[in-house]
Amino acid sequence: MPDPACLAGRGGRWEKHCRRVIVDAILYVVDNGIKWRALPADFPPWQTVYKRFAAWEKIGASQRLLDALRDRVRLAKGRMAAPSAAVMDSQSVRAAQTVSRATRGWDGGKKVAGRKRHIVVDTLGLLVAVLVTPASTQDRVAARSLLRRMRDTAGKRAALVWADGGYTGTLLDWARKTLGLVVEIVQRPQVPYFTVLPRRWVVERTLAWITGHRRCVRDYERLPHHH
Repeated sequence: MPDPACLAGRGGRWEKHCRRVIVDAILYVVDNGIKWRALPADFPPWQTVYKRFAAWEKIGASQRLLDALRDRVRLAKGRMAAPSAAVMDSQSVRAAQTVSRATRGWDGGKKVAGRKRHIVVDTLGLLVAVLVTPASTQDRVAARSLLRRMRDTAGKRAALVWADGGYTGTLLDWARKTLGLVVEIVQRPQVPYFTVLPRRWVVERTLAWITGHRRCVRDYERLPHHH
């Protein structure tokens, strides 16, 4: 990264708030599940923190950070940085009154009014792509945009995606012809007891990790963020 203008002798001035402190403030909001306006006074003003967060989201900085961290974990586990297989699923989340009608919907199957998070993870359960839609959006419809995002992130090495029965239909042919992806449906066995399904438990575990964060259990954001 080039030096700021003030260091290179081209004028300019130092930023008022250290970016490390801005990052710490963002992580504090996420970890504690608080409102932006409730940010403690020993951090920079919440307007400053949110403005910087929104700017980084807009240019894809948080996605690049996520990609870099995922690659490091995969390499440390002895894997290739880019995954060759993935798993996708969705989760409907109830929305607060602060969520606008334009970005919320009703999931009749789960009886949830709010938004739906669609995710693709690698076989370790690490996030590869995320898409946020109204809860009324069908999985097989959202999957086309989700898989395009996965292709942009993981590259052409990813060739196989496991999914549940909600992704059947024309999606399978579309994925094969358009993206060169094989979408394999993992069916639930007809048994009268609970059983862990191969592959699908990985993405379901990731969804459980996400809801382990207080801010992700319920959606309060006026604008849907994908990260």
